[in-house]
Amino acid sequence: MDPVRNPYAPGAGQRPPELAGRGRELDVFDIVLERIARGRPERSLMLTGLRGVGKTVLLNTLRSQAINRLWGSGKIEARPDQSLRRPVAAALHMAVRELAPRHRAPDRIDAFLGVLKAFAQRSTPTGRAGASSKLRDRWQPGIDVPAASGRADSGDIEIDLVELLSDAAAVASDVGTGIAIFIDEMQDLGPEDVSALCAACHELSQLGAPLIVVGAGLPHLPAVLSAAKSYSERLFRYQRIDRLDRIAADQALCAPADREDVEYEQKALDLLYEKSGGYPYFVQAYGKATWDHAPRSPITAADVRVAAPEAEAELAVGFFGSRFERATPAEREYMRAMATLSLVEGESGGVVRDDMDAAVPTAEIARALGRKPASLSPARDALIKKGLIYSGERGTVAFTVPHFGRYLRTQPA
Repeated sequence: MDPVRNPYAPGAGQRPPELAGRGRELDVFDIVLERIARGRPERSLMLTGLRGVGKTVLLNTLRSQAINRLWGSGKIEARPDQSLRRPVAAALHMAVRELAPRHRAPDRIDAFLGVLKAFAQRSTPTGRAGASSKLRDRWQPGIDVPAASGRADSGDIEIDLVELLSDAAAVASDVGTGIAIFIDEMQDLGPEDVSALCAACHELSQLGAPLIVVGAGLPHLPAVLSAAKSYSERLFRYQRIDRLDRIAADQALCAPADREDVEYEQKALDLLYEKSGGYPYFVQAYGKATWDHAPRSPITAADVRVAAPEAEAELAVGFFGSRFERATPAEREYMRAMATLSLVEGESGGVVRDDMDAAVPTAEIARALGRKPASLSPARDALIKKGLIYSGERGTVAFTVPHFGRYLRTQPA
């Protein structure tokens, strides 16, 4: 097969040639946009799921839907060591610039940009928005109007964000459209920023303002939001993004191949689904390697078997290995115990099930390592902070990366 014509695209946030299995999420967002356009109340949207299921790709696609409806939009990626102020200011600046040419009153745009500049340059009492006043003075958001005074500049991120987003929504309302802010890796926001964002979304929903937040994060994102504001469970619409079912996985492989006049034998598709588990990133990785190794169409199961080691080697380095290397020896020991406990043995002693993506009780991990649970808390907390594991329920942990347990069991102790 010609590698130049290879249609598959395994990459972080890279849109696959066929966005299969996400029609429901796209339809739901279309309804959200249309309802807001008609002045109907709607909730902001939160996408959750493991790494490699295509949350970033879906987030970008939803943003394209908003842009196609002439909404203002901006996107940011949350970081655990960065305040929300400057990234959200940059996102809103981009969104309002998209709306400005359609606004009848340039003075209104300038007034909002003045508030935006004041918000961006105001440090919080904890100093997370800027390391020093000198750094703050050097940083410029690219806004030519002077900073406003007395609006979104109190230094209290919750007060300021409510005021800023309310003003942004008013600008969108002037031109008969809306604004959508997209936040990737949302679980990495600091507690104060999460609380402020929830408060702002709550205020906007009560006002019926045409501004929504679309977040994407790991499976414990709902717990992060709930810890900030108890009403967040009712404030957002949550959508769990999971692996593809068999029909969607086959579509992700076959549709791009059909456009290149290439076919798959049924047994090849069976084997590809078995190896990928339906996870979109893995579907692309195995599809790409199989295409490169297949001598001709139709692609056979034998082609998949020949190509699989190359796909697995690439995943071991780029998808699993890069994350494994970030862990300390103590953290690796903790994860290896998790991986071992995910193996379910039958009465005769043989492995009957590999629940590599299932949650594991922390008490069992401590028992397996012969340690007290409290002594393992630093390793557990560090792994959560690094985004390698998450705690969806109290007393349990699970890997954020699909098939990570299987990978760990292949690594030397």
